[in-house]
Amino acid sequence: MNQPSFEIAHLCRIDPVMKTLIGQVGPYALPPPPRRSPFESLVRAIAYQQLHEKAAECILTRFIALCPGRRFPQPADVLALAPERIREAGFSRAKIAALQDLAAKAIDGTLPTAAVIRRLDDDAIVDRLVAVRGIGRWTVEMLLIFQLGRPDVLPVDDFGVRNGFRIAYKRPVMPTPQELLRYGERWRPYRTAAAWYLWRAVDRIKKTNLR
Repeated sequence: MNQPSFEIAHLCRIDPVMKTLIGQVGPYALPPPPRRSPFESLVRAIAYQQLHEKAAECILTRFIALCPGRRFPQPADVLALAPERIREAGFSRAKIAALQDLAAKAIDGTLPTAAVIRRLDDDAIVDRLVAVRGIGRWTVEMLLIFQLGRPDVLPVDDFGVRNGFRIAYKRPVMPTPQELLRYGERWRPYRTAAAWYLWRAVDRIKKTNLR
């Protein structure tokens, strides 16, 4: 019989409700991070803001096509492109301004390289990246979880995480971010796994409602 992971063992020991949820969902299975630079990851995050996946992917495909021969545009490419050409790919003017600021900050070192970012702690990464126009804490937390694989991130502003907590813990109303942050202290140092299970709690309800 396989031994439970450190994340599951800790969460089951410390929180009986989480233990029940883990039993319902099964093993922790955060997908392996893609091999992307912080710049590419944040460009993609900007593209996805307030859009469905299919629309965002269409915009990104057209954006990549603006730089033939590149797997993905580099910061200097973005700054060299006329804003109207980026607009034709489907980015709004606000997002174009965010892309240009991101590119400038990648060049001046505000946005760390992949090698540098791995050496920074989570709070330092948040502080560096929220200085970029159009990048908020939630976007950085998604990068920490899905790109960098950091184990102790709890995105308390994420609607899905808060709704998953409401469902799993049978709360009559959504928790505030502050309430979830306080409760989540017990999940340290594996809050990413806890967030993943709270997302799965929402998925389970959606599947039930479709039947």
